[in-house]
Amino acid sequence: METIYEKLCAIFGSENVSDAPATLEAFSKDESFATPMRPFFVVKPENAKQVQALVRLANETKTPLVPVSSGAPHFKGDTVPSVPESIIVDLSGMNKIISINRQQRMAIIEPGVTYGQLQEALAKEGMTLSTPLRPKATKSVLTSLLEIEPRLNCLHQFNYTEPLRCVEVTFGDGNQIFTGAAGNGPQDLQKQWELGNWQVHSNGPAMTDMLRMVTQAQGSMGIVTWASLRCELLPTIKKMFLAPAKKSTDLEDFVYKAIWARIGDKLFVMNKAYLASLMGETAEEIAGLKEIMPNWVAAIGISGDILLPEMKVSAQEYDIKEYAKQTGVQLLPKVPGATGDEVLEKSITPSGEAYWKQTAKGAFQDIFFITTLDRTSKFIEAMYSLAITAGYPTEDIGIYIQPQHMGTSVHLEFSLPYNPENAKEAKKVKELYITASREMSKLGGFYARPYDIWSTIQLNKDAQTYEILKKMKNIFDPNNIMNTGKLTLK
Repeated sequence: METIYEKLCAIFGSENVSDAPATLEAFSKDESFATPMRPFFVVKPENAKQVQALVRLANETKTPLVPVSSGAPHFKGDTVPSVPESIIVDLSGMNKIISINRQQRMAIIEPGVTYGQLQEALAKEGMTLSTPLRPKATKSVLTSLLEIEPRLNCLHQFNYTEPLRCVEVTFGDGNQIFTGAAGNGPQDLQKQWELGNWQVHSNGPAMTDMLRMVTQAQGSMGIVTWASLRCELLPTIKKMFLAPAKKSTDLEDFVYKAIWARIGDKLFVMNKAYLASLMGETAEEIAGLKEIMPNWVAAIGISGDILLPEMKVSAQEYDIKEYAKQTGVQLLPKVPGATGDEVLEKSITPSGEAYWKQTAKGAFQDIFFITTLDRTSKFIEAMYSLAITAGYPTEDIGIYIQPQHMGTSVHLEFSLPYNPENAKEAKKVKELYITASREMSKLGGFYARPYDIWSTIQLNKDAQTYEILKKMKNIFDPNNIMNTGKLTLK
């Protein structure tokens, strides 16, 4: 009888199957507080057929699979196996940009494509893609989109999944489909292009919306092997203005005005600890910037592409300055420690070899959830209170407020830097992370991306939703092989 190793080698070739101790150890943990668990094997697929063959084998052998697209380091615990004898499906080698179509403003990519790789290719065609805030260099674009990471261009984000449109997915039962408009034609991209189908619309096949089955799911429903993305024209003029304030509430009216008018292509708010970490290149520089930067800064970017860019930028600049005047906010090209252009460049450029959030102290723990802008001050006050009780310095807490979905909600993020070599400090942050995560939920924070302990916290609040989730999991992954243990009550 063939062993599972032999069966994996038959699918991928022995060079793409590893049980080397160093490789298994690397995937057994990440930079979060998730419980370490060593995987059984690590496999590296080269195409969708191999992925489908693997899923079918996993169903036969009841072997859990953990899809991983981004390169190390990882920070959220979603790539760490939750059960023994799991197989890591390392998709980082599937890094082809399948298609770029300027006329349709679409790109189709595999899961291993990073932001730096894609933006360079798009720029050659005069296009770009909206990004989350300064993604890590090894971040998979596809994973970022599937997990609905908040984008900087919230005022042009017409739903939470934008700019993700269609995907090819192998569900946990081994069935492979195209979603969205791609599902309405032959399951062959080249043939669809010949018929004039450019995989633009996300709804489908027919009246379904299968894309939602794999978003914010941490790979617990299936494995996506390509995705189509809606791109934007590359700006020819870019400007970013900064609005300093003593309190976050001083900026709310201005942010709401900008959201209401749909002005700008970038909009976010940060406290000085978060902004200093974004801008500083060393721990010493970050500490120095925190001393001189305003307590809070709202950043708003405007741009023009190829159609009357000067006129567009001039009109938007006039309007946002008028809104700033109406709301008592001072709109500036720079604040102490940073210019608007520098903040813009840092925000949209992938991080260097070391992820920027690690610079201040070597490690960090984030707590983030969805709420509304008018409620953020309540969460901020609670976070400071919990930090004081835990003995964590409040001046080190980074806070990031990113409007989403045309401003209908915001991503509120608390970032807690700490020294991983200091066991006492790490323990303190872990305890604060657990306590604060529970308290934020009690106050109404919604963990739309329920990593680690947030899964239990969020799902415990809604038994009906959890029952529906279990039913859908049983349909699409009947043997519970896809990232087993995630999105479950514990």
